[in-house]
Amino acid sequence: MSETPPSPPAAPRPQPGRRKAESARVVRRSRRSAAAAAAAADRARRANRPGTRIARRRFRRTHGLPGTLGVTLLGALLPGSGFLWSGRRLLGWCVLLPAVAVLAGGAWYVGRDLEAVLDFVFSPTRLQVAAALLAVGLLVWVCVVYLTYRQVRPRERERWQTAVGHAFVLALCLLVGFPFALAARYALVQADLVETVFEGNTSATAPRDVSREDPWGGRERVNVLLLGGDGGEGRTGVRTDTVVLVSMDTGTGRTVMFSLPRNMMNAQFPEDSPLHDLYPEGYSGPEDDGFYMLNAIYGQIPTRHPGVLGRSENEGADAVKQAVEGSLGVPVDYYVLVNLKGFEEVVDAMGGITVNVNEPVAINGDTDAGIPPTGYIDPGPDQHLDGFHALWFARGRWGSDDYERMERQRCTIDAIIEAADPANLIRRYQALAAAGKEIVYSDIPLDLVPAFVELALKVKNAQVRSVVFRASEEFFSGDPDFAWVQDRVADAIDPPKRRDRPTDPDPADPDPTPTDPSEPPEPEPGAAVDAEDSCAYDPDASVVAATG
Repeated sequence: MSETPPSPPAAPRPQPGRRKAESARVVRRSRRSAAAAAAAADRARRANRPGTRIARRRFRRTHGLPGTLGVTLLGALLPGSGFLWSGRRLLGWCVLLPAVAVLAGGAWYVGRDLEAVLDFVFSPTRLQVAAALLAVGLLVWVCVVYLTYRQVRPRERERWQTAVGHAFVLALCLLVGFPFALAARYALVQADLVETVFEGNTSATAPRDVSREDPWGGRERVNVLLLGGDGGEGRTGVRTDTVVLVSMDTGTGRTVMFSLPRNMMNAQFPEDSPLHDLYPEGYSGPEDDGFYMLNAIYGQIPTRHPGVLGRSENEGADAVKQAVEGSLGVPVDYYVLVNLKGFEEVVDAMGGITVNVNEPVAINGDTDAGIPPTGYIDPGPDQHLDGFHALWFARGRWGSDDYERMERQRCTIDAIIEAADPANLIRRYQALAAAGKEIVYSDIPLDLVPAFVELALKVKNAQVRSVVFRASEEFFSGDPDFAWVQDRVADAIDPPKRRDRPTDPDPADPDPTPTDPSEPPEPEPGAAVDAEDSCAYDPDASVVAATG
């Protein structure tokens, strides 16, 4: 008998759920295949029509990492160009055209007119709107860059390529976006500075016949009073120990600076001023002389005669303006007050100043109390001083008189003008603005600030001369000859024609004083001296009469 071969094992019966899933997958694959076949047939039919080309793939992608990075960079530098490259024409043009229009409009606005730029820079509303637009624009630009990268990268790529691509996009956004973020920040800082210093500065003595269209009211010169407020322990309020009138030619920028001693007595007031009615013989009285020096007017007049000059945000500054105007015989249009307690912050924000130091300048010390200095600023040419040392260079009194101090202050002003180059200011602007808004006060109207900036650019490139009224046979601060002072001011602003001077010795003079032709003559008291020459390094020369 033959044996019956064993039957093969029966295959496991598929469970009902798995059989259903497999059937669904088969159906989906069949549908996709049918759809692909239909699409191919449709393309073939359209391709066979007369005048019809084979349709290209609608969107393009790069074939590797270098191409991806290149197209992404192109889309970052010219927003929308990456979309156009990929074939997304509508999206590309919707991004590219506005971007080009904004860039072209900005370039046109900046390049067409300096006055328009300054109007923008000193308009808090425009600055705040610009900051908001920059922030929104930066956000849109970042989205465009990242979307460009996502749309042009290959579908199939290695993980490391994805990591490199994302790192490139991040670095690109930080590198290119940083200037825009910084510009938005600067716009807000500038708006805050302008609002703090120039808005709400009602003055009783500022000109009324000026406007944005005619900032000087037909004047050939504009005169600005620089005040250094020197508050400290044991002092009542702020005293203006630095009083410098800056007279600028509005057409050429040529400037003359007049420096008055802080201890000048009997300051005069203009005849049409209410203060002249109160002090017809000059600012004096029966009390201690310290209350009647020039530097005491800032605090004393508002205390003794509140509201005497009219509505004002700073009655003390208005009173000092009137005193300088009456004493020098020229109108004082505006003032700028700098609190010296914050002066060193401004100098530090500028990166320091460079001056020539012709003799040791004391740091701290009190001559009257017999307290010696704690240190000195050593002599030397081109000494670069930080804020602390610059402050003591300008205000140090130990071993020197007020007139030498005034001369150093003039050199400090000149050094600040030299240090105020645009690149330096832009680089340190945030710190400078933060310091400035805390210590600078002025009655210059906001509408006129752009005109003053343009004038300052002229002054920086023009001749600057200075006059310091120091003790001499002609000038005594305790009882000044104001007629002589006003003559010197008039000669400095409008120099008389050069007079012929004899070059040969007078035969009637039996013993003419020998002169050394190699040494320049000493300037006459009250004469205007070139600021650059008067601040030169010359440690062997005697202290000059005027510095800048």
